[in-house]
Amino acid sequence: MRAVVLEEFGEPAQVLSVRDLPEPKPGPGQVLVKVLASPVNPSDLMTVRGVYGNRPDLPATPGYEGVGIVEAAGAGLWGKYLTGKRVAVSSADTGKWCERTLVPAMQAVPLPADIPVEQAAMFFVNPATAYILTRLELRVPSGQWLLQTAAGSAVGRMIIRLAKKYGFRTLNVVRREAQAEELRALGGDEVLVFDSERHQTEQLRSEIMRITDGQGVSYAVDPVGGATGSGVAQSLAVGGRMLVFGSLSEEPLMIPPRSLLTPTARVEGFWLARWLPAQGLAGKLRLVSAITRLMREGVLVSEVGQQFSLEQIGDAVRTAEQKARGGKVLLKINDQ
Repeated sequence: MRAVVLEEFGEPAQVLSVRDLPEPKPGPGQVLVKVLASPVNPSDLMTVRGVYGNRPDLPATPGYEGVGIVEAAGAGLWGKYLTGKRVAVSSADTGKWCERTLVPAMQAVPLPADIPVEQAAMFFVNPATAYILTRLELRVPSGQWLLQTAAGSAVGRMIIRLAKKYGFRTLNVVRREAQAEELRALGGDEVLVFDSERHQTEQLRSEIMRITDGQGVSYAVDPVGGATGSGVAQSLAVGGRMLVFGSLSEEPLMIPPRSLLTPTARVEGFWLARWLPAQGLAGKLRLVSAITRLMREGVLVSEVGQQFSLEQIGDAVRTAEQKARGGKVLLKINDQ
């Protein structure tokens, strides 16, 4: 079995290689999945560098999510039911950048046949994050502002489409003017260009307060941190709530206590890898149903970029980190 192997943390293009590994066999409660495709997400690259919240024991095979077909199952009714079915797999454990992978049966979710393989490979991380943040955690009401940073990302674009469907307004923060024009065309209500290397945090806060008539925002999501996330946290309205779900800048939030005390605002963390297991099978199936419906409506769809084989892993990870790359990079691993 061919698999991408990580033996030491470092720059992805330098430390990843492809090796032959023994064929895995499912134990009790596990299923063996023939992997069809898996995306290259920022969380994957951060894991390879050793700076993500989950640091696997080495050697390891990266890849948090993907789509595949269940070929065999260990003891357990759900695994037997899944055998032969196409499933989305996502977990806090790595291991999807390979021809076959073992996953707990309860973490494999069957998908309808009409969901394209490319979208199915990215079923959980981005669509689920966008939907859970806005509809299940924050529950942003119609007409209210939701502020999001890194708004040009796949999650950011999904949130803009969710806003149009459910009637809330988006205040979008990006680093480049080219991204701003794209998001305005997509339907972003307000778009701010903020680059922490060129702008001061107070400039971001000032613009947010101007747009919201001095009230601040009641709902915010931030995967960036650093000066960008700090500016958002300092712009929360009375009773406002901000969910931090990433650390793209790899810099800490700097929040004056008064920014939280005066408006009695909250800044909280959200990690999908911890949220999903807590839902149980019934909760996951409800989530899958909602995401499937919104995928069919064109709301929770991902833009697909270049596709690579396992053997091209170096080219794949380099492309995934290019600006304006034109969609998510995918590893196409097996045919159906």
